[in-house]
Amino acid sequence: MAKTKEQKKEIIKNLNQKIENSNSIVFIKFDALGVKDNDELRRKLKEEDSEYYVAKKTLLDIVFKDKKNNDFQVKDFEGKIAVVFGYKDEVAPAKIVNEFKKLNKDKIEFIGGLLEGKFMSSREVSDLACLPGKQELYAKLVGSLNAPISNFVSVINGNTRKLIYVLSAIKESKE
Repeated sequence: MAKTKEQKKEIIKNLNQKIENSNSIVFIKFDALGVKDNDELRRKLKEEDSEYYVAKKTLLDIVFKDKKNNDFQVKDFEGKIAVVFGYKDEVAPAKIVNEFKKLNKDKIEFIGGLLEGKFMSSREVSDLACLPGKQELYAKLVGSLNAPISNFVSVINGNTRKLIYVLSAIKESKE
C-alpha cells in the first residue's frame, strides 16, 4: 500500500533523527534474508545499541542528500537495502552483521557505509568489521598500562623471595 505524503515526511524526520544520533551507518543488501533471520539480526543489533532499519531507497536518498553526503546514491544500490545505525560503538554494527553473514552465507552482504560523514565501500566496511571493538581496545590499553606495574611488583617480590631463601639456607647451615 502506498504511503501518504504525511507518512513519508514522518519517515524522513525519523531517519534524520537516527542519522544525527548514530556514530556509524552500514548499508546491507538483504534480498535472501527470511523473516526469522531478519528478526534474529535485529535482536543482535539491538543488544549492542544498534538499529536495523528498512526504508524505500527514494526516501533514503532524500535523507542522505540533505546531509550533504553526495558521494553516493542509495537508489544505485541493487536489491533490497537495510540501514544499520550504530549509536555507541562505531565498529559494532559492521562486526555484528559480519558475524551474522558468516552464519548465513549468501543471504546478506555489505554494500557500503558511513563513518565520520564519509562513504565507505563494501570492502572498507568488511575491513572495519575485523577491527576490535571499543571495549576490547580499552581492555588492551588497560593491560598495557598495567604491565609495567605488574612486572615491577614481580621483580620486587622476586628479590624478597630470594633473600628469604638465602636466610633460610644460612639458618639451615648453622643448625
